[in-house]
Amino acid sequence: MAQQPAGDDRDVHDAIDHAASRGTVGEVARVFSWLGVSAFGGPAAHIAAMEDALVTRRRWLTREAFVDLVGAANLIPGPNSTELAIHLGYRRAGWPGLFVAGACFILPAVAIVWGLAVAYVAFGTRVEVQAMLAGVQPVVLAVVVQALWRLRAAALRDRVTIGIALAVLVGVVAGVHELVLLAAAVLVGVWRGLHRDGAPPPATGALGMLALPPVPSPSPSPSPSPLLLLAPAAIAASASSAALSAWVVFRHFVTIGSVLYGSGYVLLAFLRSTFVDRLHVLSEAQLLDAIAIGQVTPGPVFSAATFVGYLLAGHAGAAAATVGIFLPAFVGVAVTAPLVHRMRRSPRVAPVLDAVNAASLALLGAVVLVMARGVGGSALSVAIFLLAALLLLRTRVGAGWLLLAGGLAGAARLL
Repeated sequence: MAQQPAGDDRDVHDAIDHAASRGTVGEVARVFSWLGVSAFGGPAAHIAAMEDALVTRRRWLTREAFVDLVGAANLIPGPNSTELAIHLGYRRAGWPGLFVAGACFILPAVAIVWGLAVAYVAFGTRVEVQAMLAGVQPVVLAVVVQALWRLRAAALRDRVTIGIALAVLVGVVAGVHELVLLAAAVLVGVWRGLHRDGAPPPATGALGMLALPPVPSPSPSPSPSPLLLLAPAAIAASASSAALSAWVVFRHFVTIGSVLYGSGYVLLAFLRSTFVDRLHVLSEAQLLDAIAIGQVTPGPVFSAATFVGYLLAGHAGAAAATVGIFLPAFVGVAVTAPLVHRMRRSPRVAPVLDAVNAASLALLGAVVLVMARGVGGSALSVAIFLLAALLLLRTRVGAGWLLLAGGLAGAARLL
């Protein structure tokens, strides 16, 4: 009897996993509401939290299927972790799950940021937030490292995918734009799909195709300013900056959400060019503080749009900005989610998904490198990271408890 190809084994396994993954809208709402209030640390940490909650603990899907959805989220513009949540909701509970998962993951962060925007204008801020963030950051780094370790086998399947990941990581360090690297990975996947019936292409060929000339990277964005340094004039200026109608705010944010690839810092660049440099309705300090608040609150960093919308047009502006920035993500996932399973089963398209998965893992690794530079500034931060990483890898303690402990340890430094 002829031996069945390994790719067919994966197709059968994925089909069984897909058929067995159906659940209820209620459980989708419960899980993603909890993630919406507990997932701190940005997209990389959100992906890690979803992997832990849905793959390791609840076994809603296999790790291979999870990596496929991460790759699919990276193929469309918008907030990747939010798109991953929407994909996961669709996979678990169909079309109702798609909308419920996205809404439940987004709304807690939006509500918190909305309230902080009101407080920002009315009262200012407190120093304790910065101290707690300093304790949370090394725990977030440990969570992302744990996710990388768990996902490596599913994403790095052979010499070519390993070569893609290494080349993308080098490209990120060299300043090549994320979109260029993902596009190059797609080309490698297409090439592999066209040559699937022949001998496997050598890893050096993949590396050669990814050896693109570096493109100039955007100027490094300054770190978000500590909220406690806000001058009263900057806070007062927010009231006078409400010069745009809610419709205009929506139009600008839906445009940004439709073309933006990358992290919250990329969102910062789009917001600056639109509202600071071109329209002159926000100050640089206000914009940086919006991104800072998006980082210290749970859920998607793109909830910073809610903050900016409030400063621009009050409550109507906050609602318009929120709908505008997240609407393209729902549309993009609605179009692509039904195709992900077919993509995996296609002998021509599956290599493309494998290539994007490897590139996505490398981008996650690049996030770790950036975060590690910021975390390694003190002996306490290093100690928190090592302890958190050990507990995550050796025990089943939840990341939420470790994040809480890290925040308390950071606040304790003020005593």
